[in-house]
Amino acid sequence: MSPVSHNCQVERTWVTLAERPDLFEMAIEIDRDVTAKSFMQHDEIGDLIRARRLRDRWPEHFLVLLEGDRVRARAIAIPFSMADPDRVELPASGWDGAVRWAIEDSLDVVEPTAACAIEINVDPSLRGHGISSTAIQAMKVNARNYGMSQLVAPVRPPDKAEQPWLSMAAYASQVRDDGLPRDRWLRVHVQAGGEIVGIAPFSMVVIASIEDWREWTGLPLEADGPVEVPGGLVPVLLSHQLGFGVYAEPNVWIRHVL
Repeated sequence: MSPVSHNCQVERTWVTLAERPDLFEMAIEIDRDVTAKSFMQHDEIGDLIRARRLRDRWPEHFLVLLEGDRVRARAIAIPFSMADPDRVELPASGWDGAVRWAIEDSLDVVEPTAACAIEINVDPSLRGHGISSTAIQAMKVNARNYGMSQLVAPVRPPDKAEQPWLSMAAYASQVRDDGLPRDRWLRVHVQAGGEIVGIAPFSMVVIASIEDWREWTGLPLEADGPVEVPGGLVPVLLSHQLGFGVYAEPNVWIRHVL
């Protein structure tokens, strides 16, 4: 893939693991300590696409940003088909649904027509420098090179955590004076040519015992019902009688036509 220029004149180049399998270990180390602490790591669907499975099954869609010999970011997509008549609409189950579609198509040997961006992770020292925008463009170029007609993304806008009681539809509709989304992640995608096409109301689901939720959040969680938790885009629904809590996170579907 073509190099990316920047102010320091150090060449940055996006490559795939299919081209450079030796970069895998460095790529998965980016921000490992921070992400490992998140309760979002306990969405069981995510177990189906652990990093090594992505490396082995779809290395051509696992992108790595190189700066010299240093890995500075990763951007991962998974392929699936939108040609199936039952897939006219993107799934309400968002991220989880995309993973299921990709695995179903892989098992059934179905030719993919779309790539779904499932992760962009940038070295913390480079955040805020436009790397995410170049990652989206790199994924679009890569998907087009593999014959895909679209790149879609179930976007998780992290700033939604500041407004957990607001619906995702209302949150995503907030715009600045220039008409661009107020949310920074949604704005990056729209500026990169994407279009907001819907809400995935239960994109990532975490179901766990009350004790697990206490451990993950550091909160006493004594009450029943919806409870705000740190980092949650919406409240967790807790039932002490049943002994567990459910977090159903909404995401925003964005489509990039290639």
